[in-house]
Amino acid sequence: MENYSDIKQSEKGAWLSLVAYILLSVTKLFIGSASGSQALLADGLNNSTDIIATLAILVGLKISRRPPDSNHSYGHFRAETVAALIASFIMIAVGIQVLYQGVNKFIQPALETPDMVAAWTAAGCAAVMLVVYMYNIALARRLKSNAIEAVAQDNRSDALVSIGAFIGIIGSQFGLPWLDPLTATIVGLLICKTAWDIFRKATHDLTDGFDAKELELMKQTVAQINGVESIKDIKARIHGNNVLVDTTVLVDSNLNVVQSHDITEEIEDQLKDLHRVSYVLVHIEPV
Repeated sequence: MENYSDIKQSEKGAWLSLVAYILLSVTKLFIGSASGSQALLADGLNNSTDIIATLAILVGLKISRRPPDSNHSYGHFRAETVAALIASFIMIAVGIQVLYQGVNKFIQPALETPDMVAAWTAAGCAAVMLVVYMYNIALARRLKSNAIEAVAQDNRSDALVSIGAFIGIIGSQFGLPWLDPLTATIVGLLICKTAWDIFRKATHDLTDGFDAKELELMKQTVAQINGVESIKDIKARIHGNNVLVDTTVLVDSNLNVVQSHDITEEIEDQLKDLHRVSYVLVHIEPV
């Protein structure tokens, strides 16, 4: 298998997110406290835990680059998926906390109207996170990286959260101070939703789940290869940012070893070229 260079490139996206989260969390928490904005404070708290989640993903990516050893014949690629799973746990804990704070603010006897500087801070931070999101989602799609896809989803969620905070703060300036804590509650829901999406994807991959539609496309590719009479079985699974495929095909029983081997080579080449498969195991059986 390969993709060690891809993992190193993935780390660049994680480092970009880490730097952005550190700068934005400090800015939001400071200005949120000074201006009395619960929405901006909730957003800053979200970013502060994103730092921990991103560090977990960086550690996972670092472990993923370790070569195969006696206990890990396929390498350590799944470490990045485990890191994404840990990140989802951190995010759900923060989401619940933010939800609690947002709901609790509604029962307070007085609701302060945040200063406008909080609104412009939220808007500026949203713009920054949208840029980071676009970079990371493009990187994730190019490298087929689960970890960076999780980072990108979090980036997008943070941008939407900041936009929501901006709307809530602006609304409070027009005699609707309850809109700010309402936005903080929505922030908590968005965090939980993003955490759930990351958790579901990570557990799906770790339990060898695979997209049935993509597997069917792979099956069609193999079936069209010259010399393949039929497909007895085909399976695929995700291993970090790698796709592993096992398939059993039936061929003419009169073929010699060299001819059968040529068919397996063609199957491997087609799957790697058309479906970005990293590792293919082909078993040949006579019709």
